[in-house]
Amino acid sequence: MATIVKLPSGSWRAQVRRNGRYVSKSFKRRRDADGWAVDMERRIDRGESVSKARPKHLNTLSDLVDLHIADMHESRKPLRRSKSYSLNKLKLDIGHMRIDQIDRETVVEFGRQRSHEGAGPPTIAMDISYLKTILLHAKAVHGVHTPVEEINLARVALNRLGLIGKSRERDRRPSQEELDDLFEFFDANERYRAPMSRIVRFAIATAMRQSEICSIQWDDVDMRRRIVTVRDRKDPRQKDGNHQKVPLVDLTGYDAWEIINEQRRSSNSTGRVFPHNPRSIGTAFRRACADLDIEDLHFHDLRHEGTSRLFEAGLKIQQVALVTGHKDWKMLKRYTHLSADSIVALALGNTR
Repeated sequence: MATIVKLPSGSWRAQVRRNGRYVSKSFKRRRDADGWAVDMERRIDRGESVSKARPKHLNTLSDLVDLHIADMHESRKPLRRSKSYSLNKLKLDIGHMRIDQIDRETVVEFGRQRSHEGAGPPTIAMDISYLKTILLHAKAVHGVHTPVEEINLARVALNRLGLIGKSRERDRRPSQEELDDLFEFFDANERYRAPMSRIVRFAIATAMRQSEICSIQWDDVDMRRRIVTVRDRKDPRQKDGNHQKVPLVDLTGYDAWEIINEQRRSSNSTGRVFPHNPRSIGTAFRRACADLDIEDLHFHDLRHEGTSRLFEAGLKIQQVALVTGHKDWKMLKRYTHLSADSIVALALGNTR
């Protein structure tokens, strides 16, 4: 039971003793003390924290999403593009729902709808993971009672329905004929502002992602040592400040150092080496593949191709990791789909 007493100052003190827990607070108005006491009793009954102040007006999932984003910014951990998109999608589809209305059925239906929209199992799995993160954050940091267990049950259901799952490892590698067709196509089309042939060759030569290629600054290129510094390289364990030095070598059939020099001779840019939007690069690559009837080839497959060629050149796994930026060598196993021709050529070379 809550105890409300009037103080000599005229204020009201509310005291709540319930289930072995005690909390108190003073108010200028009696009705505020009454409302607070009722809220504290309910929170204690639900097992929520009553010792930490929590933001007011947390009623819907959108409120929790905004709270999470604000806390991340306060901690200087801005959202990445994929997480930002997922959170906006959650707000758009189910953000209007009250926190206590979020249950297993709601989350399963959200997963079904995402599937109908064309989202694949890995994407939906990521959305559900972010939803759980939002609820856990609110519960752990702000003491908000959230239905985390309902998310766990929904995940089991979605997994059994085949709506969530891990992404399948791609092993698509372009043939040399496909690459030559792409080079010829890009070189024959003056509409491309970006030097697409050069960028594709550089992607294979360095095994870099398109975002990394388009972010390199000329100041990051050590012309004497033939090394480029890739800043904030993607890493699940360290997203910011992960700067890595990558050697510009000629081991994949394309000389990264020579490509850099080609770009210097043809470009007037003093900032970025390839001053282009990475999304535009991806779009141009997809359109070229469509025009040439090259099926199921993505720009990111060029990173796979470059990594595989480094292995085919005889580099050891730790040496390949220096180029690709993989800190977990286990991740490189998926890139060791070496071609039979390369093994034959290596064997013949060793017998001569």
